[in-house]
Amino acid sequence: MKLFTREWGEGDRHAVLVHGVMSDSRNWRRVGPVLAERGYHVVAVDLRGHGHSPRASEYTAELMAEDIVDTVPDAPELVMGHSLGGLTVSLAVDRLRPERVVYVDPAFSCPAANWFQRALAPAFLRTLARQSAARIAKRNPRWDPADVAIEVETFEAFDRAAIPAVLAPSVMRAPTTMAVPSLVMLADNSYLVKPEAAERLRGSGFDVRVVAGSGHVINRDDHDGFMRALDGWI
Repeated sequence: MKLFTREWGEGDRHAVLVHGVMSDSRNWRRVGPVLAERGYHVVAVDLRGHGHSPRASEYTAELMAEDIVDTVPDAPELVMGHSLGGLTVSLAVDRLRPERVVYVDPAFSCPAANWFQRALAPAFLRTLARQSAARIAKRNPRWDPADVAIEVETFEAFDRAAIPAVLAPSVMRAPTTMAVPSLVMLADNSYLVKPEAAERLRGSGFDVRVVAGSGHVINRDDHDGFMRALDGWI
């Protein structure tokens, strides 16, 4: 599947940005221009079932990874994925062949730890997808109002049929080896990468950095802290 993309900058130094679940390429609206100023041609995708990309009859993280490979330039200098986007990037990295990867609070574990939580999780996501701007702003008091408005739009555009696939714990696992130099940037008290998992990643050679005080969507909670955490990687 060819995905919808937003682009900033030009030239041969490519950076690929992949958003998380129920979001779209506008998640990177502040990050993309900064990377472009640093000389990158930035390509941000809308995953299948998200934003302006096509809906599908089937949704899996593996298919989403294939879509990215089929859409973006080969061998980019930098690939960055947030949450579900981080998971899909980890599944595509051997085919993307980037020089560097940044995983932003990636979906490397399933927070729904038992069968009862897993049964409730789809209903939770469906409820989340119906939230008003006021509720989103209350849950994310540090967000710019423009990001709140974008969140409302992306929730409405998201194909609810993808919910079971994005919650599948069978694929939510951290890489066991580092294929290319990789940074794992974590929210404070991340619920997707717990401290023991972070230590395993460090032991495998990953650079793991925590943005103090940030929530799951780090770049929206603390754009400046997000950019500082990328020091040496962009």
